[in-house]
Amino acid sequence: MTAEEKANKIKEILDNKKAQRIDIIPLKGKTPIAEYFVIASGTSSTHINSLAGEVEAKMAELSITPLHQEGENGSSWKLLDYDDVIVHIFSEDSRNSYKLEELWK
Repeated sequence: MTAEEKANKIKEILDNKKAQRIDIIPLKGKTPIAEYFVIASGTSSTHINSLAGEVEAKMAELSITPLHQEGENGSSWKLLDYDDVIVHIFSEDSRNSYKLEELWK
């Protein structure tokens, strides 16, 4: 699966689980850390955990597992590192604070 296909699949998973403001940000040529960021918002810490869990479960069905994860249960931010695609799931307040879209677009 290409990085673009992976990013689009993750966006689909998040959309099906009612994530808000889902963005795919291409990073190729901007940084060596990944080719795409997928950024989404959850409505609560429970929703954020549910979104991250759903991405993990659905990607595992495709034999794709994250290399690394950040964010504890109950936190306002979760990160799933799929090597060429990094997924950020934020509360709206945290997303507005980090402003990743502004930084990387």
